[in-house]
Amino acid sequence: MRVPTRPRSALFAALAASALTLSACDSGGGGGGDVTLGFVNGGDTSFHTCLQKAIEQTATAEKVKVYTANSHQNPGTETSNIEDMISRNVSALIVQTVNVDSLKGDIAKAKAAKIPIYLTSVSTGDAADILGAAVVDLGKVGALDAGWIAKDAGTENAEVGIVAGAPGAASDLLVNGFKRALPANAKVVANQPGMFSPAKAQDVAQNMIEAHPGLDYAFVANEEMAFGVRKAFDAAGHENVEIVTVNGTDEGVAAVKSGEFSATVANSAETIGDTAVRNTVGLIHRKQGVDKIADIPLVLVTQDNVSEAPQYCPE
Repeated sequence: MRVPTRPRSALFAALAASALTLSACDSGGGGGGDVTLGFVNGGDTSFHTCLQKAIEQTATAEKVKVYTANSHQNPGTETSNIEDMISRNVSALIVQTVNVDSLKGDIAKAKAAKIPIYLTSVSTGDAADILGAAVVDLGKVGALDAGWIAKDAGTENAEVGIVAGAPGAASDLLVNGFKRALPANAKVVANQPGMFSPAKAQDVAQNMIEAHPGLDYAFVANEEMAFGVRKAFDAAGHENVEIVTVNGTDEGVAAVKSGEFSATVANSAETIGDTAVRNTVGLIHRKQGVDKIADIPLVLVTQDNVSEAPQYCPE
């Protein structure tokens, strides 16, 4: 699997799309035949922006048309977006879901319409219900950050705070993996959702440090929130609180290099998007050697190996 490394340029232009507005990227006929894809994105973070960019670029390379829609972290909007894609009679749906539980009903609707679904980041319990998935082992992501804390804390007792994302999908898997992997001497004293909003995460962190002034570590469910958390801790005079987080963006890796973050787990949005499109097209055409479930590589990035972080967002 292609996992390009640095150098990388400044990225992350804001994704401008209303909840039910669809855009299409059409590169004409060719290698993809008559395949038309619908991509339903789950939110507006840098991950979602880079994921969509990767999907659109790879669709161009594969010569397939892709329609896009954004659910803005709303399960109801996700259902409406999927219904709209079904009405367009796309060949397949690629979905970065908002909520795994509500996704079950959406999969059933697509299945009834004979439109297969390919998932990004997560999979379902029953792989027979989907075309395939580009899976990030989110439990392992959390465990890698917990492992860094275990190594750093050694045998000393430590207080840990968690700033989660939005309940119901990726964040739950991340947090559960993190908590399971923490050593016994590291106690979680606070666990609150930041809803993938830097401003909300900053407020959560401010309250957290006021309630737990002895906090040693914070696990934050993405780097955008982690910057808000860092601001709150520094403003409160707690620059010594170590932050571990997730994504591997240019900004996040730079923050590890500077010491703002102690570690981040890189799971390349470019690799996820590229894999999703290529494997969806391959599975539709029943090509040999295409994995139904593809595992996305993970890298724990610290100051010791920042040069090894994979490229996060397409150029």
